This record gives sequence, C-alpha cells and structure tokens, in this order.
Amino acid sequence: MGILKITKKHHKRFNNPFPSSVSTTIPYVQGSLFFNSKRVPSDQTFSIGNDFQLSWTSNNGGHLSISHFSQAARPIWSTIPGQAFVSAALVDTEVEESRGSFLVKDKDVHLVCNHQTIEDIRVINSQFDHHLECEVADSPSVCQELEKKTDAQEIHPPTLMITGRLFNMTKKSRRFQKHGIQATMQFEAKGPSVYARYWVLFNQKTNHEVGFQVKIEKPNFISRKQVSTTASGVYQGFKRRLSNRKKRLGWCWYLSRPRGFVLVSSVEEEIGGDLDIPNSEEFNRVWLTYASDENERFYGFGEQFSHMNFKGKRVPIFVQEQGIGRGDQPITLAANLVSYRAGGDWSTTYAPSPLYITSKMRSVYLEGYDYTVFDLTRLDRVQIKIHGNSVEGRILHGNSPCELIERSTESIGRLPELPEWIISGAIVGMQGGTDVVSHIWDELRTYDVPVSAFWLQDWVGQRETLIGSQLWWNWEVDAQRYWGWKELIKDLSSQNIKVMTYCNPCLAPVDEKQNKRRNLFEEAKQLDILVKDSNGNPYMVPNTAFDVGMLDLTHPKTATWFKQILREMVDDGVRGWMADFGEGLPVDAVLYSGEDPISAHNRYPELWAKINRELVEEWKSNSLDKVKQDKEEGLVFFMRAGFRDSPKWGMLFWEGDQMVSWQTNDGIKSSVVGLLSSGISGYAFNHSDIGGYCTVNLPIVKYRRSEELLLRWMELNSFTTVFRTHEGNKPSCNSQFYSNQQTLLHFARSAKVYRAWKFYRIQLVKEAAQKGLPVCRHLFIHYPNDERVHHLSYQQFLVGSEFLVVPVLDKGKKKVKAYFPLGESNSWLHIWTGKVISKQGSEEWVEAPIGYPAVFVKVGSLVGETFLNNLRSLGIL
Repeated sequence: MGILKITKKHHKRFNNPFPSSVSTTIPYVQGSLFFNSKRVPSDQTFSIGNDFQLSWTSNNGGHLSISHFSQAARPIWSTIPGQAFVSAALVDTEVEESRGSFLVKDKDVHLVCNHQTIEDIRVINSQFDHHLECEVADSPSVCQELEKKTDAQEIHPPTLMITGRLFNMTKKSRRFQKHGIQATMQFEAKGPSVYARYWVLFNQKTNHEVGFQVKIEKPNFISRKQVSTTASGVYQGFKRRLSNRKKRLGWCWYLSRPRGFVLVSSVEEEIGGDLDIPNSEEFNRVWLTYASDENERFYGFGEQFSHMNFKGKRVPIFVQEQGIGRGDQPITLAANLVSYRAGGDWSTTYAPSPLYITSKMRSVYLEGYDYTVFDLTRLDRVQIKIHGNSVEGRILHGNSPCELIERSTESIGRLPELPEWIISGAIVGMQGGTDVVSHIWDELRTYDVPVSAFWLQDWVGQRETLIGSQLWWNWEVDAQRYWGWKELIKDLSSQNIKVMTYCNPCLAPVDEKQNKRRNLFEEAKQLDILVKDSNGNPYMVPNTAFDVGMLDLTHPKTATWFKQILREMVDDGVRGWMADFGEGLPVDAVLYSGEDPISAHNRYPELWAKINRELVEEWKSNSLDKVKQDKEEGLVFFMRAGFRDSPKWGMLFWEGDQMVSWQTNDGIKSSVVGLLSSGISGYAFNHSDIGGYCTVNLPIVKYRRSEELLLRWMELNSFTTVFRTHEGNKPSCNSQFYSNQQTLLHFARSAKVYRAWKFYRIQLVKEAAQKGLPVCRHLFIHYPNDERVHHLSYQQFLVGSEFLVVPVLDKGKKKVKAYFPLGESNSWLHIWTGKVISKQGSEEWVEAPIGYPAVFVKVGSLVGETFLNNLRSLGIL
C-alpha cells in the first residue's frame, strides 16, 4: 500500500477556522471501456441466480445492466456506455486526527489504472470454477480468496464472472497522464505503464438481492525498451502504436479518448525509466462507476444531519464526532479556532452507513469497513471510491421505499422490539445525587407527569476539571453522591419507575478519586485489554480535559470482563443505560486482532454495541421465565455511534450532541433530519436530547437553551420513539423542565401527548422489529412519486403512516406551513381544531402556538380516533 501519514492535532491551539473538508479528495476518475468481441458477444443476457439477469450490449462502446426477472425492462444497476466501471490506483494517504474528528486526504498519486477491458463474461454453474487457469493461474491468492468467499456465502448458482484488465495509457512522448483523472490537473510520469487483472462476481443472495465482489490483482509494470510480442490473453497480437490498433481483429472500443494515447498491455511497448513502486505493492484505491438518472434523489447514508437528498454531494463514510456547529455560525468558526476541526461540517456524523435508496427505487450498500466516499456530483453517474484493493456489496430490488428498507434490513439486521417501559412515559435526565432525584420526583408527581425512568448519567460521580464538572469514567456507583443507591432503585421501582445509567468503552485513571471501590483502568491495564500505541503501551486518548484508555474490543478477554461490569450494575436493579462514544478509535492504534485500524475504526461502534447486546440477551436467558415474559422488566441501552450493521447489534439510538439552538446544521432542525435519514438507513428507533445538549457560554459566543427552544423541542420529541430530557453540558446556563411552573406544566402536557399514542408506538415498534421500517418517517417512504416531497427535509414528517407532524422549528414562530402529499386517498384532520384537509398536493398555513403543535391524523383512521380519545381522557383535548 502507499504511504500512510497520520497527523495528530489534539493539542493544537489557534487553528484555521476554515479547515479543508472532504473536497480535498482526488477529482473524478474516468476511463474508457474495451471488450473482446471474439469472446464477448455483441448482445447477450446472463442469469444471476434464479431471479436476476445481467444484460450486455456492445452498443455505444458496451455496457452492462442488471434487472429482476419480474421487471426485466427496469435496470436496478447499469454501467455507462463505453466507460470503465472499475478503476484502481496506488495513492499516499494522510489522516488528520484531533479528539475524535478525522479528515482522510489523498496525497501523492503514484499510478492509476483508469481504463478497463472486458475479456470474458462467464456463468459459473457450480462452485468456483477451478478450470479458469487463464484467469487466475498467475494469481493464486486471488483464486483462493474468491473460492473461499463463494463457498462461505452459499451462493445461489449460477454465478456470473466478468474478467479483464485495468490499465493506463501512455503518450508517444514517453510521458503518460499519471492517473487519468478527468480534470484540469496534469501529472508528470514516473516511468512505465501498468496493468492489472480484475474479477467481478455477481451472485444472488436473496430473492431480491444481488451480491457483488470486485478483486484486483497487484499491478504489473511494463518497462524498458521492449517486451516480447508473445502476449497472454486477449492482448496477444497488439502492436505498440495506436495507429495500428484498428487492424487487430476482435476488438471494439469507445473512441472518446484524448489523442496520442495507446493501449497498454503485456505487448511490445517502448517506455523508459523506472517506477519507484515495488512490484509487491497492491492497489489501495478502487473506484466503482455506474449510471444514475439526472433527476434521481439519493437518501440514506446513515444518520446525516444537514441533508436528506445527497444528489450533487460527495459523501464520506467514516465514523467520527459530529462537530460543534457543523457549519452553523459563529459557533463552527469559534470551535475550529480553539480546537482543530472541532466544528465539523455538513458531512461529519457519529453513525454513517455505506447504503442508499433512491427515488428511482434503486438501492446499493457496501459490505466491509474501509473508508469510502460516494461521489454524486455528476448528474449522470455514481462514483464510489473505496480505500482498499477489493469491494463487496449488494444491489437490491424493490418497488417502493418500504420494500427496499425491509429488504436491506433483512440482510443487515434489525433492532429488536423494545421493552414496553422505555416507550411508556418520560425518561427524565437528571444529575445531582439521591437527594436531588427525590426532590424532582416529588415535583413531577405534583404535576402528574407520566414518568418511565430516571436517567442518572452522573451515577459514577463528578470531578472538577478545567472545563467544568465532568464524570469519573470508572463504571461503578459513587456511593457518596448516590447514597442508598440500591434503596433508591427499589423505591422508584415500587412506583414503576426504572433507573438508567451511563457508560462508555473508555476508562480514566482514578488514582485521585477518594471513594472508589475498583480502579477499572488499572484492571484493564493488567489484563492487557486496552488499545495500544506503536510502542506497545496503553494508548492514552485525549478527551477534553483528561486522557483515557480505550478498550480493545477485538481482544477475546474484553467482552467477558466488561459484561461483568454491566452485570453488576444490572444486579443492583438498573434497567437501562447510555452506551456512549465508540467513534474515536485512533487510526494509528495497535489492536489485538492486528487488523487495519482505519477499517477497525468503522467497525468499533458495532463491536461496542455487540458487547452491550450480548449482556442484554444473556441476562434475559438467565432470568426467570416470568421476568422473560414481562416486557416491563427488559433491559435496554442506547447509543450514538454506529455503522452499517449497528441495527443488528443495537437496541435504540440517540442523535448525539446537538447545539441548544434553532440553527440548521446542528440545532433543533438537524435533529429532525438525523431522525429521518437514519430511519431510511435501518435505525428504526432514534431520538434526540430534549432541548439539545451543547451549551457555549463564552464572553463573545453564547449558546444557551432558551425556554422557548426547550418547549418546542418537547413538542417535537413527543412524537419520536423515546421522550428523554437532558440538562446539557452546562445545566446552569440552560432552561430546564424543572425551571419554573411554565416549563413543568408544558413538560407534563408533552409527556401526556406522548403517552396518548403509546398504543400506536407499540405497533410501530413491533413492525420495526419485523420489517425494519422506522417509527418516524420522511414522506418519501410513503409518497415517493410526489415531486414536492423530495424537497422536504426537516419541515415535516410522518409517524408511522397515520400521523403527519409539522413542528415549529424557528424562534418566535406561531404558525407553520403544512404540505399534504399527493397519492393519499384519506383526508387529514387537524387534531386541535378538527379542520379537515381534503385536497392532495396542497399547502396550508396552520396556527401552532406553544402547546399546540401542528399534528394531523387520517380521517377515518382507527389509530387517529384512538389517539384523539386518549388525548381527551388525559385532559389534553
């Protein structure tokens, strides 16, 4: 692989407030497609398993398309006529890292093979064909890898294999365009031309999924004066000059290339000089390029906070801190100035996923964990850049967004049904100790607030640091702060109130803590289960005002040890916890598994979820049968960091640390976008901190939670899966639900609104566990043919299919504009006034004073009628 440079900027101060972003990647790569007409027919259709077909045509330079037999005329994936769909390169990489924020950059480009030949398209009717000597005889490692994968994945025969070569072209002046990138950039040649063989396998995975694998061999270099005219494969008989290529029989190509280029292969060629790359090097970049429609919209990519439709964007897929501001000003500028890249940008997120669904009912996701960039900046194509030398993924067939979500989550995994208690009432986020919790609970009873749990993140105790009060990251109860801990839990439990806590996969040295029972950092150090640095010592990861050790989740001892810590917490009576962090594995860490830390970085939050989930399942299996059947006794944890397979291992998600603001990229609006984008990506249960989290109280820059923002956020979250408060990182600067009579009254009202649709929430949670459909839905999921719907982001959303919610997300506003989509046969009923909207595709201004958010139910809907009756019985309507 190329050079990897890691730049640490944890302690850099007074930084550039406008740091570079994902736009620093290599410009667009494009090349031509060639094919051997003696072995590749002009037009042919090949079966992929029992339900799919691949069509090949030589028209316009040749292209491929895949479709389902049930809709043979509708391609779900196709290449661009005459253009390469696989390219590869060897590129140096630089990663800038600062306190959980990362920027991956392409640096020097050593070589690119951007042109492609198709030598053969072949159906393999059994297991991997051992008689493909001409394809793999010289690459036994490739043969073994493909054979291993085909055996392990139980492929539905027949499987389709496409073989050929990737190569670059040289100029007659003995210089060649260094990597064939279509841009104004030109690169000096370093020496000889390069080619490499590739293999693409398509195989049916399910009735509605095609799997694909792309593997590229190591580059072969053609150097010095001449090589033998006896060439291998389809390249035999080519001469060295472009002027003679038309004389060769059996070849077709697309003639839209720069003049003065020649086909490079293992044929006679005059090239001087040496390339300073050893022959043992493998490619470390692969591009997949395929067709897209100009008006195609792209949704998904995990939990994204700034956009719903990503057409025209370049989307990096890398787990990291979401940032403070993410482009909203002035906070992003201030955050970047104080701590390098701390502000983030529109693309930074805790939980990305290499998965999308489009308005044309196409869907693709990648397997594996390599750093990836989806380039959607060209109107007619998708280009995916993978930092690796191979690619695996799946292409999905479906006729609606609901079908595509159901089919993707069937393979990736789905969140389990939540315990009923977590979705029954308010989850009250508190700090302060036993006395404070008891006092607040008395107040909440006075206001008749339906409460399900107290979430006590400071159960481990607090310490004073340079930036204020912070938790002791030593996962045991602080018996001084929470005196009578077990008695407190039992007392609340007797009133049907659960207790929830907090933990994360990091451990802080606690030598200075007075009342500790255990020193978990030292225990983990002795067990040798902490992530290591290059010197073999525990990697001390900077975290705000103190450094921490990070658990090596690839070590076989780690899971058992940490689950015992969780089990002790549960044995005390705790029934839920925030499983925080998971996004900060350093990219130069040394892991027990020996795996590439950059790929392991994206996998880490899934491993973190898996440990927590295993404890939940083990506790369930070891509990009494009565407890197992009682939904009020189940355990639950919630996370912010995630990747593609997190729905398989997680239970519940929250959206991380939004600003306490009205702004678009990191305030209340972004919480709606994150909720909806993650739902399309398989995160069926998600929610945000009521009121936001991140508070800034600097002399020049102030972000403090206003009462109005808090009340509107309560209204918003009363229509999400979980209704949970958070005091924020600076509680004294923020309006809280307990601040005054007005906030307490509104909290009680919003919690009752949330309680009123519990019956429907239970239905939606079951549906999500069975089909993967999210509780909160972008209108695209149910109305994909309505053009107006594709222009909506945070303005409104659906709860299931029965509620339409149009939240107030701007300061001082008391009315909102609601859009009623085309394709809905039912009229919509405004829950507060009873007004009926019957016209499809219409807009209405709706009054929405505080306490009366704009919410509509379908006329004649049993769900809607039950909801209204419940509101009346609770004294809300």
